[in-house]
Amino acid sequence: MGNNLLTGAKIDMTTHLGFGLLSLVVFFPLLWSIILMFFPATAERQIKYFALTGSVITFGISCFMLSKFVGGTYHFQLTDFEPWMSRLGINYAVGIDGISVWLVLLTTLLSVISIWFSFYIKHRLKHYMIFLLMLETAMLGVFVSLDLILFYTFFEASLIPMFFLIAIWGGERRAYASIKFLIYTFAGSIFMLVAIIAMYMMQQRNLAINSFSLLQMQDSIASGKLWSGNIGLETLFFWAFTVGFLIKTPAFPFHTWLPDAHVEAPTAGSVILAGVLLKMGTYGFLRFCLPLFPDVAPAMAPWIMTLGVIGIIYGAIVAAVQPDLKKLIAYSSVAHMGFVLVGIFSLTHNGMMGGSMQQLSHGISTGALFLLVGLIYERRHTRQFKDFGGLKQRMPIYSAIFMIVMLSSVGLPGTNGFIGEFLALLGTFEASFTHFNGLNIAFTAIAGFGVVLAAVYLLSMFMKVFYGKLDNPENMRLKDIKPWEIAMCSALLLFIFWGGLYPNTFLAPMEKSIGAARLMAIAPVGQRPTWSDNTLEINGQMDLVRLSNRPVDLASTVDFGGAVVICPANLHLQPDLPSQVAMRTEGVVKPQ
Repeated sequence: MGNNLLTGAKIDMTTHLGFGLLSLVVFFPLLWSIILMFFPATAERQIKYFALTGSVITFGISCFMLSKFVGGTYHFQLTDFEPWMSRLGINYAVGIDGISVWLVLLTTLLSVISIWFSFYIKHRLKHYMIFLLMLETAMLGVFVSLDLILFYTFFEASLIPMFFLIAIWGGERRAYASIKFLIYTFAGSIFMLVAIIAMYMMQQRNLAINSFSLLQMQDSIASGKLWSGNIGLETLFFWAFTVGFLIKTPAFPFHTWLPDAHVEAPTAGSVILAGVLLKMGTYGFLRFCLPLFPDVAPAMAPWIMTLGVIGIIYGAIVAAVQPDLKKLIAYSSVAHMGFVLVGIFSLTHNGMMGGSMQQLSHGISTGALFLLVGLIYERRHTRQFKDFGGLKQRMPIYSAIFMIVMLSSVGLPGTNGFIGEFLALLGTFEASFTHFNGLNIAFTAIAGFGVVLAAVYLLSMFMKVFYGKLDNPENMRLKDIKPWEIAMCSALLLFIFWGGLYPNTFLAPMEKSIGAARLMAIAPVGQRPTWSDNTLEINGQMDLVRLSNRPVDLASTVDFGGAVVICPANLHLQPDLPSQVAMRTEGVVKPQ
């Protein structure tokens, strides 16, 4: 089939598949950065264009990868496998599905934009570009890893280049901001590492399986073998993963590192931080927390949704009183990522689709806002509202682009921001309507009010900066943005309108993977999807089905005629925790 969907019932991830297209996408920026190390530091023009060329090639390879991706399955594709530390059960295993494929594209696109903008950098340019390229490899590795130790390695590796980008090229308080960023994110992920090792030891002792493979571990959990009689440990390990991902997202009250990191980071660092690094947290919930802790995740969903709702309101209120453009956008990220959490943990199909779409939209829109703030900062060297006013008169093109991006962040229909927020709120309403785990309509009402608050602080900011009197002499000397800057911004505007007017381009390829992740979390033992069983699929109604014959052309497959339904999509558990756990472990299905 050209995408490593093997024909047997069990997908074998121990076969030497070598390093293929996906590995090329991941490691090409790293190889390019190694070549860049041999450039003389004085050859600034050559360094700029060489780094940009490398990022453009990586984006091109990722687009070619997308052309090979099949959206009709939830199983991993384009997989690569090589033994690494086989005696310990640690191997190099990568693959993509509908959840990760768009995050790979988002990473490569924003890396091009970040390196392109970094032509403004004058101080230690060579090292700056090397760190950006290394960071791109680390981020890509996070989204494709199918081995838990490999994932953790890339997850931690992404901290190092970002730490140096903030610490060396940041603002006045760069030392404080970089250390705070490193301590927060590293401390949170330590709990996750302990949980990974403990789960590996449990699997080794109880099931005689020596592997850190995500596919193998999820298969043991889906069958009820790993967590059998260990609900307490499952809860403990769930929170070990969750705390690390909540810090990365960042969710209230673990968000305090974010404003400092954003304000002090160079513009490219802020774009990458908002556009990609924050998505590692929400991606972690979809990839790890829901599939690996199915007896606990639904019961804990209301608590995480509560943090998401608080973050939506808190982030909006604090953003409204900020005097600094960058800090306002940083707090708006807390609010917008709250919608992602609320959508994912509604555990409804619409909500999870909305949360996944919103993380992509946030990456584009908020990344574009930081880019635009960086463009004006390079001209005025200030981000304070009081230093602006009337910019529309001097910079009409810049003002128009800023308005479009701002309205996308507000969630205006026709832009990408509307689709994600609408679906996330719709899913939250569906969960509240069925009183899933005690949820009520207040979750939807409060989260929806956050959309109104976003309009308040973003429109207020726009009025202060672009309208009013043009009475500052420094602003009177401003000229509009350059053609190459317009081209750079236009690339992001394209995806803002594409995601808003043709959202199915992005939603359709991820639908089967989201459907599988949902059923992995809410279905009873024995009726959960597993990545390792190739006879299982998600049909057009989002039911889990077993195939008698696997279709050759999954891209056009919707209903899988003749397949046996294993678990219906309308399954939506409602009881409290004790009865819920009993029902799930006994394999009883209670329809919605």
